Amino acid sequence: MKLSFTTYRIECTHPFGISRSSHNYYDIVYIYLENNGIIGRGEAAPSGRYNEFTENILALLNKGIDLPEKIDDPIEFTKIVSPLFSGIKALEVAFSMAVLDLWCQEKGISLNKYFQADPKKTPKTSYTISIGEMSIIPEKIKESEPYHILKVKLGTGIKQDKDIINAIRRETDKIIRVDANEGWDLVSGIEMSLWLATQNVEFIEQPFLSTNLDDTAKLREESPLPIIADENSLNSDDIPKIHGIFDGINIKLMKCGNLFEAIKMIKMARDRDMKIMLGCMIESSIGITAAAHLSPLVDYADLDGNLLINNDPYSGVKILNGKLVLPNENGLGISLTSKDKNLI
Repeated sequence: MKLSFTTYRIECTHPFGISRSSHNYYDIVYIYLENNGIIGRGEAAPSGRYNEFTENILALLNKGIDLPEKIDDPIEFTKIVSPLFSGIKALEVAFSMAVLDLWCQEKGISLNKYFQADPKKTPKTSYTISIGEMSIIPEKIKESEPYHILKVKLGTGIKQDKDIINAIRRETDKIIRVDANEGWDLVSGIEMSLWLATQNVEFIEQPFLSTNLDDTAKLREESPLPIIADENSLNSDDIPKIHGIFDGINIKLMKCGNLFEAIKMIKMARDRDMKIMLGCMIESSIGITAAAHLSPLVDYADLDGNLLINNDPYSGVKILNGKLVLPNENGLGISLTSKDKNLI
């Protein structure tokens, strides 16, 4: 089995702003595992919020990764190789994607079939309106026309947050899901939750700093809207800690480390009667498609990272009437659409 990798810069159609940062592009790393002419692909989209950076990933890869010669069982393979990635979850999940893509292609099955996820039960995905120039909100709303649900980034102050929602409401009455990205305090969180409940908002995601569980519990008592954890739900270890404080979790593959861990999180949340969303970073179609294969198992999807860039080099999951449509091909079902010679 041959390992190769390359970097790729994905460019945002609009600057992607959240409460703590704004980006015009992201540098990601593609992982390729080849065996007998079959290519397994994975994607690492690291986040500085979790102290993961492209430079660290490349440094580790350039040192060399001692992989087993073949994949007899994806679960055992994952257990063997996961400790090799120095705790960099984005890199770990890139290998998880590539391993499962390769193995499922060799076995002639799709990834959703491997995980017993019914492709007919995929949810609708939301489409993100990030923080940016107010003047281009109408343009963003127009771009979001094919999607039925909007994910709106807030967390820069009550006045501006309300201005953003009001500007959107002048254009559309679609369902909104709000993500404050740890940007509020308790007073603003309570005020915003009461006001947002009058604005056809479905839920609020991560209102406070991940260290501020006490205030999150207080907000949950006051808020008419459900509260969903993002920065507080990195992996399965977090779920017992936040059960009873949050109403649900947002699972991101780039945070949890591998697809089997994502499945474990889904099962643990289900056992605790918590709502489950699959989310993403700004990613290309490899990462988004990997997550989409698990989407029939969850309640909500926020899998639009590939829709917010203008140079996606791959194709995979599609959107039809706002709903995720999984590829029919074996493995991830990814196709290269770019002519970039560094990509395979």
